[in-house]
Amino acid sequence: MPKERSWKRIRERLDLQLPVRVQCRETPDFEWVEITRLINVTPFGAGFTLKRPIERGRLIHMTIPMPRQLRVFDHLEDQYRVWALVRYVRPVSDTDGKRVVFEIGVAFVGKRAPKSFEADPTKRYEIASSEMRALTSDPDEVVGPLTNKDKRILTRHNIAVDMLLETFDEKGGVDSTEETVTENISQQGATIFTSLSVDQGRFIRLTSQQFQITVYAVIRSQSTGTDGVPRIHVEFIDREWPL
Repeated sequence: MPKERSWKRIRERLDLQLPVRVQCRETPDFEWVEITRLINVTPFGAGFTLKRPIERGRLIHMTIPMPRQLRVFDHLEDQYRVWALVRYVRPVSDTDGKRVVFEIGVAFVGKRAPKSFEADPTKRYEIASSEMRALTSDPDEVVGPLTNKDKRILTRHNIAVDMLLETFDEKGGVDSTEETVTENISQQGATIFTSLSVDQGRFIRLTSQQFQITVYAVIRSQSTGTDGVPRIHVEFIDREWPL
């Protein structure tokens, strides 16, 4: 019984507002780093905020001055360097309805990233094992490919919706913008004409004056139509489109 109570306490989230360095590779050629603070932490995960968007299922690398009693490995190092899986994302708006930060919840997955991540950093994962020893085991056994079993198949409507498309640079500032329109759109995604060079896996911001709405999206794929015009196929990651 005493041992069970001890594990229950250590699994509870502790309100430790430690500084944390978050590194994310959106694509093989684009990555960013953001310094933020933890909201809470356990040996197996943490909560914090980010100023820029990310999606559930992405892997990030975190560097934290973690108390050694909360670590699963690297107890002698000054900094705890751990890979984490994003399991929860929620945008937080101010009173004017403008996005300010994203609340993030992550599960620690280990000292190394899965081999598949090196080949494709845009790959999304989900926890494949809940064993406590998992953090020190093979990361390819800790996480597996993300499945969307409950994802609804929604009809795409051939509607031209005006869009201000914005991309972000490594520091989180707006890098490039373009006024464009959609070729088609559903509640969960759209096909958008664009002349910008934005790779699969990148996060973007879309604003429509017509609908008076701003959403964040991730680029799932790219294509060029028979008309020779490039298109990006995006999935909305913070809300559904109000059709």
